[in-house]
Amino acid sequence: MSTEEDAKWLQWVTHQFETIAGKDGEINLQEFKAALNVKESFFAERFFTLFDSDGSGTITLQELRDALTLLIHGDPMDKLKFLFQVYDVDGKGSEGREGRGERGVGSGASPHSASSPRGTGSGSIDVDELRTVLQSCMRESAISLPEEKLDQLTLALFESADKDCNGAITFDELRDELQRFPGVMENLTIRCGPVSGVGTARVEVRFQVRRGCGQWLNFDCSFIAVLMLRRGLTWLRATWLAQVLPLDQNIQFHQLMGYVVVALSLVHTVAHVVNFALQAQSEASPFRFWELLLTTRPGIGWVHGSASPTGVALLLLLLLMLACSSSCIRRSGNFEVFYWTHLSYLPMWILLILHGPNFWKWLLVPGILFFLEKIIGLAMSRMAALCIVEVNLLPSKVTHLLIERPPLFHYRPGDYLYLNVPSIARYEWHPFTISSAPEQKDTIWLHVRSEGQWTNRLYESFKTSRPADCGSKQLSRSLWKGRSQRRPQVSEMSSENHLFCNIKCYIDGPYGTPTPRIFASEHAVLIGAGIGITPFASILQSIVHRHQKRKHICPSCQHSWMDSIQDEDMKLHKVDFIWINRDQRSFEWFVSLLTKLEMDQAEMAQEGPFLELHMYMTSALGKNDMKAIGLQMALDLLAKKEKKDSITGLQTRTQPGRPDWNKVFQKVAAEKKGKVQVFFCGSPALAKVLKGHCEQFGFKFFQENF
Repeated sequence: MSTEEDAKWLQWVTHQFETIAGKDGEINLQEFKAALNVKESFFAERFFTLFDSDGSGTITLQELRDALTLLIHGDPMDKLKFLFQVYDVDGKGSEGREGRGERGVGSGASPHSASSPRGTGSGSIDVDELRTVLQSCMRESAISLPEEKLDQLTLALFESADKDCNGAITFDELRDELQRFPGVMENLTIRCGPVSGVGTARVEVRFQVRRGCGQWLNFDCSFIAVLMLRRGLTWLRATWLAQVLPLDQNIQFHQLMGYVVVALSLVHTVAHVVNFALQAQSEASPFRFWELLLTTRPGIGWVHGSASPTGVALLLLLLLMLACSSSCIRRSGNFEVFYWTHLSYLPMWILLILHGPNFWKWLLVPGILFFLEKIIGLAMSRMAALCIVEVNLLPSKVTHLLIERPPLFHYRPGDYLYLNVPSIARYEWHPFTISSAPEQKDTIWLHVRSEGQWTNRLYESFKTSRPADCGSKQLSRSLWKGRSQRRPQVSEMSSENHLFCNIKCYIDGPYGTPTPRIFASEHAVLIGAGIGITPFASILQSIVHRHQKRKHICPSCQHSWMDSIQDEDMKLHKVDFIWINRDQRSFEWFVSLLTKLEMDQAEMAQEGPFLELHMYMTSALGKNDMKAIGLQMALDLLAKKEKKDSITGLQTRTQPGRPDWNKVFQKVAAEKKGKVQVFFCGSPALAKVLKGHCEQFGFKFFQENF
């Protein structure tokens, strides 16, 4: 066999030993036979005798490894010495060791002793010993020949090797005889287990499958943490690596890596189960199947034989995490189930360290980076408590929070943060997109839609029972009313839905998203569906602030104009904003902001609008529907007369039904305002449709995950 095959076989033997050896780490002759799956007991007994260097009647893994390593990697002379000792039986080798008190090779010396061959025999091989060896060789090779033929083979080999005709073959004579056959001395090998055929293939395939899956799991289970280094990814987005690495797909890659881990774990587990089942069926195995699978008794693993039970626990945790990570769980109001089960990555890493002897090496660097980021985030978020200072309860159960902004909290449009409100849930952190512009210095805006347990508790805490720290204190109301006049408001709310508060909260962030690329675009198409407008709210407000900085007014005639020179941070020539909502009330979230944008557009003396709004209400029947044609005609006429839409109050007419994306993108392409990039925030189903149209028109497509 080749050196590579011998090395693989050595790994297989070591694994078999670890599987069968008990807590004392030693095996006897019967266990040794079971470990090597030998057909003929003669060679098992001879090998056992020679490997047992201390003559204790058992061999340890170290004794086995020392002997086999030298026989695999040693020089031809070492292997020949061992072969001679195997053949030098003196008529006793096939009887076994029990009751004879035989010593090992050279009375305690290893089979690779540098001295002349010593062992249990006389130092020479007679004709009877040679016949016993050849007979065992025939049985091991599954060859059946008549006794006469066996005698002829024995005499042929003996007479050829016994050069001095003294009736015995010495070590030197055996060496000279083997040298007559080219390549034999150089390629001597030992193969006590199955050496060929289907049996060997199955054993080695199972072994390689287990090890292969295990190695991939070492990598996957450590690298999966790298994909969630939010601070690191935010920093990388500001470097040239953002143009090379798919940083915006980190969530998708994290999910894909999770599925790969599950698949590899199942294959890894099945391979072990099959192996355990076969071992349990072996008469020589001292363990039953359930002991191999669920207990530490077989001693499998590098930490007190814990590989099997830790493997079972890992698989159960992994399947639980997979089930609770499904979209039906996360998006059906049970986000907390997903959140808490995902925290089981901590016990999983501990179990993996106990399960696999090399996993800690793979986890070392990613684990340090991961926990360092967690520590930094925890320290920064807990450095000082913030306050929710104002709350607006908007239609469709949307909670608009205004949080005081920390002095050193710097973010970019479209970034998101994690929010913790101890009065709602002490240990829960939930991600939300920042809907205010970075230029807004006093407060941070968050728009939270009530879709899960935590978000519903947040909304109801303000809706039903006014929190203890919320009220209508005259001083607070006057203070925040003055501040509110300096920033655009969401909508006109009734006093009972507009609260001034002093509720403690913590934030962790900000973290980056692909939306800041909008400013580097030439023609940006922003598409928001429902609450998916929130990242674009920040973008649109930032655009307003930047345009205000470029606006000039003549002190004499009050004439206003805009600088035509664009800054390095914003290369936009045109922005199309498309907002799709189900019903009329959903538009109230950001109507005041959009109204201000339209007013600024009217004051800009440019060829065509820089920002163009497109509003769609999916619940309204289309203009071609007989049940709605009269209403839609009336709405069009009134909008032209009053120069505003009756549904939203904007100058932009709200279109009924869903957009015809083919027509929308044809119009965008025909404007030729520069390279078009489409940014979307909404449902995955609509994202798939939009991506297909973008590919058709040659537009770049970016999706915001929220």
